[in-house]
Amino acid sequence: MTKPLVTILDDEPEIRRMLADALQEAGYRTASFARATEFEASLKTSSPDVCLVDLGLPDKDGLALVHRLALESGASIIIISGRAQVQDRITGLELGADDYIIKPFDPSEVVARVRARMRSTKPVGRVSETAHFSGWIAQFDSYVLRDKDGVETPFSHAEGEVLRMFLNSPKRLISRAQMQENLGGAAGESFDRAMDVRISRLRTKLREDPKNPQLIKTIYGAGYIFLGDVTWD
Repeated sequence: MTKPLVTILDDEPEIRRMLADALQEAGYRTASFARATEFEASLKTSSPDVCLVDLGLPDKDGLALVHRLALESGASIIIISGRAQVQDRITGLELGADDYIIKPFDPSEVVARVRARMRSTKPVGRVSETAHFSGWIAQFDSYVLRDKDGVETPFSHAEGEVLRMFLNSPKRLISRAQMQENLGGAAGESFDRAMDVRISRLRTKLREDPKNPQLIKTIYGAGYIFLGDVTWD
């Protein structure tokens, strides 16, 4: 079986070496890049499972790259950055990152976060990539939502993980603890904020009334319930 591929995009050679050594020792293949243009060129011939992306890149805006990856790639995205402000983390998660690690870090923490992302992307109990619910079609192979008129709306990898979790467990309460267990990532304020952002974005794409959503209901103090009837092809 081919080992999972983790790409490392960081302009600091020592960080690239440190991460590559730790990940290879943990059983992953790695590919390292100092510039965004080199990394983007590699995507034409390879499909990484996880992308580690520094925001302070010499040739392109790191946040813009993260957003494009979230929309166009099936890879999980973990930001690794020296930007430690809460707003920086929120922005990264809002643009589609799955996780955010602040420099300096322990390489073992990065390996643990990568493992969590790999666990969360394994399909559980479903082989189908197409779900039907409440006049919508969700296609997980192409990351697209289609309404009853055929209008398509793309969703990110991170949003797709949350949507698939809801569609696999309709009309059942899903707690924050269950979401953390199913989706990986470190429990805490950052994870909770990431979930809030993804659910808000999904509601917008499903044209929900933010004051009275009909599909993804918040049960305050408990979690969320997806209320639609779901069938899978």
